[in-house]
Amino acid sequence: MNKKEIIEKHRQYLFSCVANYYEEPLVIDHAKGCTVVDVEGKEYLDFFGGIVTISVGHCNEKVTQAIQEQTNKLQHISTLYPNEPQVRLAEKLAEITPGRLQKSFFTNSGTEANETAVLLAQLHTKCQDVIALRHSYSGRSHLAMSLTAHSSWRLSPTPTPGIHHIPNAYCYRCPFGLTYPSCDLKCAKDMEEAIQTQTSGRIAAFLAEPIQGIGGFITPPKEYFKEIVSIVRKYGGLFICDEVQTAWGRTGGKMFGIEHWGVEPDIMTFAKGMANGVPIGATIATPEVADSMKGMSLSTFGGNPVTSVAALATIEVIEEENLVKNARVMGQRLREGLDALKEKYPVVGDVRGMGLMQALELVGENKRPDAESVRRLFERTKANGLLVGKGGLMGNVIRITPPLNVTKDQVDQAVKILDRSFAQMGQ
Repeated sequence: MNKKEIIEKHRQYLFSCVANYYEEPLVIDHAKGCTVVDVEGKEYLDFFGGIVTISVGHCNEKVTQAIQEQTNKLQHISTLYPNEPQVRLAEKLAEITPGRLQKSFFTNSGTEANETAVLLAQLHTKCQDVIALRHSYSGRSHLAMSLTAHSSWRLSPTPTPGIHHIPNAYCYRCPFGLTYPSCDLKCAKDMEEAIQTQTSGRIAAFLAEPIQGIGGFITPPKEYFKEIVSIVRKYGGLFICDEVQTAWGRTGGKMFGIEHWGVEPDIMTFAKGMANGVPIGATIATPEVADSMKGMSLSTFGGNPVTSVAALATIEVIEEENLVKNARVMGQRLREGLDALKEKYPVVGDVRGMGLMQALELVGENKRPDAESVRRLFERTKANGLLVGKGGLMGNVIRITPPLNVTKDQVDQAVKILDRSFAQMGQ
């Protein structure tokens, strides 16, 4: 099929809610490394990676080979039968995750991983109430949409009972009108009053992303998680760390995002970049918490041998090629380039993020969210051969997440394309 036929059939046979980027959707045909090519042969530098999912480059040789070999050996068997790739992956997660996290449950997506985590916390604490943050995103199931604090992503009119939201650590737009550090972490300390006024005085869990993904890469202060998690545990709750977007070295210097804040979660969830694009989700917990889920449960495709070896191969590439360090070094180089763009173009109100998870918030006068400039910039970056993402409650944030093995030349090229695209917006 040609481009026109693919787009027409997409509109005819897929749900209308399956949205596409760009005024004229981009139809990708093949990819390698940090480059994707559309059906008409045009190349693009991919600095979004399938929504923060391509960790070690498109069609990575080692990951692809592992998938091919396992497919020829054993493609599927279900969790009713133990298999070596699944237990090897579970053992690996226990070895590299922070603290006492040890036992895993595998699923197919971040949505399922978060569902599993919340159920586990409720069973362990024998409590129903869960607190999440405004601007968060947790997935597309009924419960996950209830945890999500973006009206545009909450398609169900009736949320799940027991879910509460408190202000997040959005320093650029502080919900309390304060300034860090003189704010005394009001956003974190608000947790205590929320528990005292919205619950029975006990909670099952606090679920949060170390850096909010769809929220626009909102990055909390260094003291934030220690402060808020101490309050959560004071009232009997568990800390569920949603690492769907921040894990696997994405934030630079650490394998997992929460390690930058020095807090050990009781439960952690993964997906996206865990298997370099192969569908997978995982929930890991401390032994005593994991063992609270009694009775029978299974996941037909969770822990699938092929997805398990894909995840193992992805983690091995990250470790062998020292990509956690590369994310820090290239992330610093990227940040310097983005900071320079902020100085040059007034439309850039804020630059934030960590490692290879960086964002530009575009604004008008008085920090007014400028989604229209994001739309225009998107069309220019596409025309100039660069793919980036977007997010933020008002759709005014550019999200930048290249593969972890991105090179300095590719970072420099991306910054140059952004510079050219901003300049063209003014013409």
